[in-house]
Amino acid sequence: MQTEHFKIIASRLNITPKQVENTVKLLNEGATVPFISRYRKEMTGSLDEIQITDIKNISEKLEELEKRRENILSAIEKQGKLTDELKEKIKSTYDAAELEDLYLPFKQKKKTRAVKAKEKGLEPLANTIFKQNTNDLENEALKYLNDKVETVEEALQGAKDIIAERINEDKRARDAVRREFKYTAKVYSSLVKSKKEEAGKYEDYFEFEEALNRIPSHRLLAVFRGADKGFLRVKIQPDENKALEKLDRIFLKGDTDATAAVQDAIDDAYKRLLLPSIENEFTKAAKEKADTEAIRVFAENLRQLLLAPPLGEKRILAIDPGYRTGCKIVCLDEHGNLLHNETIYPHPPQKETFQAAKKISNLVNTYKIEAIAIGNGTASRETEQFIKQKVRFDRDINVFVVSEDGASVYSASETARKEFPDYDVTVRGAVSIGRRLADPLAELVKIDPKSIGVGQYQHDVNQKELQKSLDSVVESCVNAVGVDLNTASKHLLTYVSGLGEQLAQNVVAYRSENGGFKSRKELKKVKRLGEKAFEQAAGFLRIRNGENPLDNTAVHPESYHIVEKMAKDNNVSLKEFIASADIRKKINLKDYTNEKVGIPTLTDIMKELEKPGRDPRQTASVFEFSEDVFTIDDLKPGMILPGIVTNITNFGAFVDIGVKQDGLVHISNIKNEFIKNPADVLKLHQHVKVKVIGIDTVRNRISLSMKDV
Repeated sequence: MQTEHFKIIASRLNITPKQVENTVKLLNEGATVPFISRYRKEMTGSLDEIQITDIKNISEKLEELEKRRENILSAIEKQGKLTDELKEKIKSTYDAAELEDLYLPFKQKKKTRAVKAKEKGLEPLANTIFKQNTNDLENEALKYLNDKVETVEEALQGAKDIIAERINEDKRARDAVRREFKYTAKVYSSLVKSKKEEAGKYEDYFEFEEALNRIPSHRLLAVFRGADKGFLRVKIQPDENKALEKLDRIFLKGDTDATAAVQDAIDDAYKRLLLPSIENEFTKAAKEKADTEAIRVFAENLRQLLLAPPLGEKRILAIDPGYRTGCKIVCLDEHGNLLHNETIYPHPPQKETFQAAKKISNLVNTYKIEAIAIGNGTASRETEQFIKQKVRFDRDINVFVVSEDGASVYSASETARKEFPDYDVTVRGAVSIGRRLADPLAELVKIDPKSIGVGQYQHDVNQKELQKSLDSVVESCVNAVGVDLNTASKHLLTYVSGLGEQLAQNVVAYRSENGGFKSRKELKKVKRLGEKAFEQAAGFLRIRNGENPLDNTAVHPESYHIVEKMAKDNNVSLKEFIASADIRKKINLKDYTNEKVGIPTLTDIMKELEKPGRDPRQTASVFEFSEDVFTIDDLKPGMILPGIVTNITNFGAFVDIGVKQDGLVHISNIKNEFIKNPADVLKLHQHVKVKVIGIDTVRNRISLSMKDV
């Protein structure tokens, strides 16, 4: 990568070129973002994962720009038209639009009107008219009549076509129109009248306009979705009069008949060439910007979901509730293994309430159940009420309602079939619900993030960029929490820094053949797991009760010698050093710095020794819906109800209040004071109190407020 690129990235991110250079070097050597962020702080100047990811993304785009630049230079050179001045202009720009503008006059064209006019020999006439110093256009045009050009009108039209194309290819013209798009363009949408019956969902956009530089990403994506479905016509256009006025100032030079002809060419160039071209450019840029924002929101929601508090290693009875088909029950041990499954029918039409209650009570006792997980889908509230009111336990059993989003996707997946080949989808779904309560992260990594239900317009955005972002979030979350090397599934191990699918499979195979890992260094015995993979992965893998107590911490094996020296310098064993906060307080970190290890890494090591092996996530807490509300018909304006935040968007948050239809707290109703982003004050799965302020039973919409609640 060029030094100039480091400067550009540094300027955009407000960091130093050296930080960029070192980070790019590490990335090129195969280091992952979590590894660089956690274990190479001295090299990067303590950049976080977001900054490192930004460096990665910008550098990739700059590399693409360089390839495009080389292709353009080569194409113009082959035409023999690459002057030193043009070459310098092309080499000095880092603006993709400017680069394409410079190339536009040399681009191989289809047979445009201008090309056809040139073939008829009308370019000299166009040059004469463009100078705008003649009033006798008809006489000039007569000179160009021949067997290909039969009339004066045809000659003049051909000349104007050439001038229009010349104006379209003029950088000044394109920049002028771009400025108008930037400052005055509006997004317009209108109904395709033949689709009125089907387009009801898009009623807000039947006659819609909003400034392009102000429209929020969710509204723009909604408009584009309506257009993709064929319900709306959408255009993005600036103030036409202002745009034409700017072009007139550039190209009109007097008040002759030729000037009037150039005026015609300007109007034609704008409407036929410049407007569609720049509109496409701005539409694409606006879509990319809206995609980026939607992906950011989705990624942040996914991060919160993956890092949701786990219940931990508990014996769980999980229920996938239903009416006619019954409630599917599974009993899981503390490691999530399936112990038992069956179906009960506590609800109509069977309504075997007594038998179902007795069965639950027996299963809780037989399998020493410590918690109950109920899926939040059909019959969820009724099942929760049945458990709490009809079932008797001889000890406290907490009941949790768990999100089912994506459970059906998992239960029908190849992963689930391999895990439970002898069970149907209902059993697999119930197992997934129970495991989500125990450890959301470990279970949700098995499901395509797009199916988890925490995004907005996720099917409308750039799918490649979405997948890239979501994979990055999963990788970040898995490595932030750390993974138990001896119990983690292949899917969880796949996201560990440096492993990937094949090495994860090899780790599981080694574990099956040799029993549990006794130390991190034993990882090197895994097939195809070389030094680089070990370096990247080891710090994120945990071994409980292993040979070395540091194996159950985030301290990287490359730094073990430092901790061992600290213990030795204080005349204590490694275990005693880790266990004693008083001894660690005596350490002067400066005594242990060297060329590669500085204060940032040593500070991280000491922080980790304060809480070795501890899960950084909080613990799951019980939530209860209102006992008086089950359906939308039970709601009344003014009611204050408990709820759980299920999704966060730029325009507000969706909250489950237990009526099978989430309500919306619009951004304006979250707090009394102005907030820019709902995510600044709310978190996914947060327990909140909300007030019902609107009920639309026809459209099945519920409006909620958190103000003064």
